This record gives sequence, structure tokens and C-alpha cells, in this order.
Amino acid sequence: MYNWFFVNYRGFLLSCAKEISNNKRRMRPSYTLQKEVSKKGVGVFTGEEALLTLKPLPFGSGIVFQRTDLPGSPKFQLNLSLVKGTPRCTIIGNEIFSVQTVEHLMAALHVYGIDDLLVQLSGPEIPIFDGSAMPFVEMIEDAGLFPQGEKEIRELKTPVYWSCGDVHLVALPAEECRISYTLHYPSSSYIGTQFFSISLQQNSFKQEIAPCRTFSVYEEIAPLIEKGFLKGGSLESALVIKDNQVLNPEGLRLPEEMVRHKILDMIGDLYLMGFSFFAHIIAIRSGHHANNAFANELLDQFKKESL
Repeated sequence: MYNWFFVNYRGFLLSCAKEISNNKRRMRPSYTLQKEVSKKGVGVFTGEEALLTLKPLPFGSGIVFQRTDLPGSPKFQLNLSLVKGTPRCTIIGNEIFSVQTVEHLMAALHVYGIDDLLVQLSGPEIPIFDGSAMPFVEMIEDAGLFPQGEKEIRELKTPVYWSCGDVHLVALPAEECRISYTLHYPSSSYIGTQFFSISLQQNSFKQEIAPCRTFSVYEEIAPLIEKGFLKGGSLESALVIKDNQVLNPEGLRLPEEMVRHKILDMIGDLYLMGFSFFAHIIAIRSGHHANNAFANELLDQFKKESL
């Protein structure tokens, strides 16, 4: 079904895409935090407790990650080339150290326009907290935003697409940043096929996307739990579906919570490019691996268009 769609309509989508004039640069405020803020939690994969501290940095510093539990407290400035793996999450790192499960934090930083920040971590993995981005939103709002300059919003001029099997991504020129996502989960009739589309704004993200938790079908994760690959997983940190029902006592937080969480992951994965942009992204069955591959395609296109 999906391959047929892209074979027959890819050309239509590309031909209908309207190029945006480059005569006027779009700018937005660039933020760091007013003060540092900390929160302790457990990593969903490692099960290790870690203290996460977010600290303000001067304009132009970028997003810097630091492991305070390692000798010399090494650090690196984030860029897309530092993605080391995407095994049900996104891992970044260099030859010295890595940080696992960065996507939920990065999504919150993306939407709140935070370009300069020191992310200190006393362990190998960002805490999962409740499996959503709301704990990071709360940390940001508790600390307060501090404006310090402006950053350009890149505008996509030419459509970009990426496909592999039944996973497809297209980015079209647009006057906003919008994500339209189709989730198809044949192994669970409860999840089934879900669709959601949203224009990325601070309020819409906080209300419609940030509360949505990472999810799993129990039958799929049970072998991982038995092998010790999900040491910190629980009903407090994820939405779990078994026998076509939600095991979490409180049920769903929002309708189509699963597809909304997929959009949350994508927002975070794409911010690893290091800048904001306008485009309409249409995604079918994308995950962390595809998000990262697509981010590299987008980055290459933005580089070409800036020449």
C-alpha cells in the first residue's frame, strides 16, 4: 500500500511543492536558560540513576553534553555527525564517551528555541522519567528562558525524500514547520493505523505532543526485558499494550498517543542538525534510524541551498 502510494504520488508531491523566496531571512529569538535546573531519574535501557543538570551558556556556545561521572568530566558540542546508534533510541557520542536516549530532551529544546545549553549528566543515559517530554518542558519553564540574540530559521526550497522498504519521509517547502505522521502497527490491532499532523509551536507542542509517552507492545519487549536490555522500563516510564489493551492504570493521556509520540521522537532527532527550519515533513512508519538518515539528507540539501 505505502510503496504504491509513493511510486504514484511522489512526482505529484514534488511538482506541487512551492519554492519559497530567499529574499528575506526569517529570524527567531535564540534562548538559553535563566538559571540552572536539575532533576534525577533512571535510564530506561541502562537502569542507572543519573542526575541531569541543564545550565545556561553564552550565545554561540551550542548544545554541549558533559559526563560528570567520568574522569575529567569530558564534554562535546552536539552535531549530527555524533549520532552513534539508533537502537530504539538515539545515542550520541565521540571516541571518549556517549549519551543515550537524548531525543525527548532534544525535542523540548527544539520547540523552546534553546540553542545554547550545557547538559550535564552523571551517567550514560538521559533519565526516561515518565516516558514523555513533559519533565523536560517543566525543567525549562522552571528555569525560565533567557533571550540572547537571534538565529535564522532555514527555509527549505527543494523537496527532499528518503525511503527504505515501507518507511518513507518527504520534506516539502512550507511557510511553517509542520509534521504529518502516519503510524501503521500491524502487530497490534489496538494501535492499528494512526495519523496526526501538527504545526510546531510552543503551545501546541506542550499541549498535544509533549505529554505523549514512549510505547511498546508487551509481546515485543518481553524478550528484551528477559535479556536485560530494558533495565529501567516500567509502567511508570512507558505506555504498554498487551492483548489489545493498555496496561497502564490511567490509560491513554491523549487520543492517538502513540503516533503523537512518534512525532515527539522525530522533533528531537531532527534538532540534532542544530538549527530550526521551515518545511512540511510527511512521514510514514519512521523511527530513529530513518529520522537520522533523513536528517542527514536534509542537512545536505540545506548546505547546497546556502551556497
